[in-house]
Amino acid sequence: MSKAILGKKLGMTQVFTEAGQLVPVTVVEATPSVVVRVKTDETDGYQAIQLGYGDIKEKHLTKPMQGQFDKAGVTPVKYLRELRLQEAGDYTVGQTLAADIFAAGDLVDVIGTSKGKGFAGGIKRHNFSRGPESHGSKSHREPGSMGAMTSGGGGIVLKGKKLPGQMGGNQSTVQRLEVVRVDTDRNILLIKGGIPGAKGSLVMVRSTVKPNK
Repeated sequence: MSKAILGKKLGMTQVFTEAGQLVPVTVVEATPSVVVRVKTDETDGYQAIQLGYGDIKEKHLTKPMQGQFDKAGVTPVKYLRELRLQEAGDYTVGQTLAADIFAAGDLVDVIGTSKGKGFAGGIKRHNFSRGPESHGSKSHREPGSMGAMTSGGGGIVLKGKKLPGQMGGNQSTVQRLEVVRVDTDRNILLIKGGIPGAKGSLVMVRSTVKPNK
């Protein structure tokens, strides 16, 4: 059964395994998430669950959002995220999911929003190589050629070409990370390695989907 939970990235630290190996981990606070909606093939054409996370004051809710929570019979939450699952029918509206759905040794995928770094050049954004450093060169950090001229007589820049621009602030997924430790009393997950996002940002932790053989 596929599992998923929403949480907050608290930062990184390091722990020792029973074998004495030092492992860098990211700390995720996975306070209980609530299932706000269950979508099925019969009602929506696909299977998914909608998870809610975080406290919010009712005065900050819009009327459509308030109506959705009233219909589900759950306490309003700040964040809503949808996750497609083949076993969505196994979940029920109002069900709470805590950190104990995972165990040490589980492999998970973590989805978050990468840190925004503002406007960046091609070297930082796409790992381009820099130009010659000699005095004769005038393209030390420029992106280089835009491509060949078109038959119409004018040059165009093809869509998707790697150029300077906004860097970061996009949804990012890191796959097959190991859960090193689970603290059920404090709803804490220790996940090996780094995950996307800044401290305090929202992340989704889901079980890694095994590839079809």
